[in-house]
Amino acid sequence: MEVPSIDRGAASDARPSASHCLNADSEPLDEILLEADAVVFEGAKNLGVKRLALKPPQSSDIVVDVEWSGVSTGTERLLWSGEMPPFPGMGYPLVPGYEAVGRVVWADGCKDMIGRRVFVPGASCYKDVYGLFGASASRIIAPAERAAVIDFEKPKEAVLLALAATAYHAIAGGAPPDLIVGHGVLGRLLARVTIALGAPPPNVWEIDPERADGEGYAVMEPEFDGRSDYSAIYDVSGDANIIDDLMAHMRPRGEIVLAGFYSTRPSFAFPPAFMKEARLRIAAEWVKDDLDAVIDLVRSGALSLKGLITHSQTVSQASRAYRTAFEDTACLKMVLDWRKTHGAL
Repeated sequence: MEVPSIDRGAASDARPSASHCLNADSEPLDEILLEADAVVFEGAKNLGVKRLALKPPQSSDIVVDVEWSGVSTGTERLLWSGEMPPFPGMGYPLVPGYEAVGRVVWADGCKDMIGRRVFVPGASCYKDVYGLFGASASRIIAPAERAAVIDFEKPKEAVLLALAATAYHAIAGGAPPDLIVGHGVLGRLLARVTIALGAPPPNVWEIDPERADGEGYAVMEPEFDGRSDYSAIYDVSGDANIIDDLMAHMRPRGEIVLAGFYSTRPSFAFPPAFMKEARLRIAAEWVKDDLDAVIDLVRSGALSLKGLITHSQTVSQASRAYRTAFEDTACLKMVLDWRKTHGAL
């Protein structure tokens, strides 16, 4: 099944883009304080909140006062634990995060964005630390073209847009999943996006009984699944050694999609893969079209983000928040609340 195209129509027209704002007048830059409180990873399992200096914005940038940012249990967990493989832009100290929602407080090339609420997938705007991916701060500076204006009824849920776009990007690259491995936030979004696009509900494997709740699709432990005819298996477990098990449940000429992130080298036995003429696909980072598509799915009501944010903490409790996000299996998505920091800025 091909992923259907989406008629964005008036919904997309309502989102300002950098292209139609290029002649706008500039706000006085000296009214913007180029500092921010930010989560900083000094090293493995060494986390704090610090006041950082920001680089001056360019005419194509926007300055955003962040209201909420999400904590990733995939890449951020690896950065926090020190297990992240070599990666472009990697180094300590760093500001993590790629899921920020906030209000635009300054814009030069796109003045009509001022005051609008936007989703920003990270920033690299710090003078003295790495920005990988740089969204976990009270104020961020990023290119206007990377931001998406949002008008959700529950705007905090917009921190999930990067993961939703990741799910959409994976599905857009091939056949939709009939089996998803892992029922964390990304696994749930893969299932929800699949259904939102009109494909049959997939099965989901999950070994944690606290995560066995499905909405319109079956969730089961792998040992109770006797099928061997799955055509598209999407793995978001993060287990680099799972491919052989998946191969046994796949039909000939089926596809395994690695849609998560792996800290060690994935491997598999060649003979079973050879006998089944298996295909292996890696789904990488989403692109702007994927983000636009999921925003439209949310706006239309086809895709719900409800119930995926299970925990929230103020920035003063950042250390506790990250431990909960990474160690408590009951935590699907942790969100940091930055709203109280803006009075200090």
